[in-house]
Amino acid sequence: MANLMEIDKARGKHSYAVSQTLFELDIKYVPIKPIGKGAYGVVCSSINSETDEKVAIKKIGNVFENCTDAMRVLREMMLLRHIHHENVIALKDVMIPDKRTSFKDVYLVYQLMDTDLHHVIKSSQPLSNDHCQFFMFQLLQGLEYLHSAKILHRDLKPGNLLVNANCDLKICDFGLARTKRFDGEFMTEYVVTRWYRAPELLLCSDDYGTSVDMWSVGCIFAEILGRKPIFTGTDCLNQLKLIISIIGTQDESDLDFIDNPRSRSFIESLPYRRGIEFSQLYPQADPLAIDLLQRLLVFHPAKRITASEALQHPYFAGIFDPMREPPAQVPIKIDIVESRKEEIIREMMWNEMLHYHPPEAVSAL
Repeated sequence: MANLMEIDKARGKHSYAVSQTLFELDIKYVPIKPIGKGAYGVVCSSINSETDEKVAIKKIGNVFENCTDAMRVLREMMLLRHIHHENVIALKDVMIPDKRTSFKDVYLVYQLMDTDLHHVIKSSQPLSNDHCQFFMFQLLQGLEYLHSAKILHRDLKPGNLLVNANCDLKICDFGLARTKRFDGEFMTEYVVTRWYRAPELLLCSDDYGTSVDMWSVGCIFAEILGRKPIFTGTDCLNQLKLIISIIGTQDESDLDFIDNPRSRSFIESLPYRRGIEFSQLYPQADPLAIDLLQRLLVFHPAKRITASEALQHPYFAGIFDPMREPPAQVPIKIDIVESRKEEIIREMMWNEMLHYHPPEAVSAL
């Protein structure tokens, strides 16, 4: 539990000890209990005493210790300010620090969710076909919206899908996300978690798009169906071998997207594999789920199903509304300058924080 340490009304802050970590929060936020801890920082559940709404507050301490990580935090802040969808986590507030030019910690306030899909999959709770269908439908709805806004998530995995007890699902962690550049290119560097990484990324392709997210969706779907990850490679080459061992050796026409000669030679040098039928791997699964999985885990990125196409798959016939309004095709353009300078990133963060607070609230700082 959180322990109150001090109240500083002049600063409008109070301090709590949460998981042996000092949280200096705006007075309206009252911590309840710690709910997560990792390399990114500590997360606690809280109540906004002004609205009675429960929220999750993430403290990222010493955010400028690593400028790459600081840019990830800034990117998430900027993207989530523009994203509004029921299947994407909402960033409700970013607390204003006392000192504009020397703050070190960042406090992000999100919607509170009960757990994540990784914990659900690892649990002993039975997952019915209805559960699988509903989780996948919501994931695809969120992705369709992001992709229509020209946003590529680039790090989809069960741990980045938050869920509630009523099975609501929201995509989170946009630190690696990118917006599509208006010259038609995505930024080429990536840090997608290996087990969910698309073949084109494993093969060092310089040109990739939203289909990398769809491969990750296929890996997540397989993990829901089998209650364990499908491709658990120990390194990039081993990951590719595992993929080919299950989906089978690819025809020459399915390798034409590989623009790296060494990568293509590696794939062509692998011994012939017939592959394994997904229906054998997941004998209890709905045949329509198997069909959708086959369309997601396609080696060639251009032949992989899109989020919009997946939503119209017969697997979702009972919950997809063909008369619904499609997501707005409005690209979200994030005006962000990559920087390695602490003072530049700090100033950009400060300006981003101001979007959550009226000028009079910070005029004294």
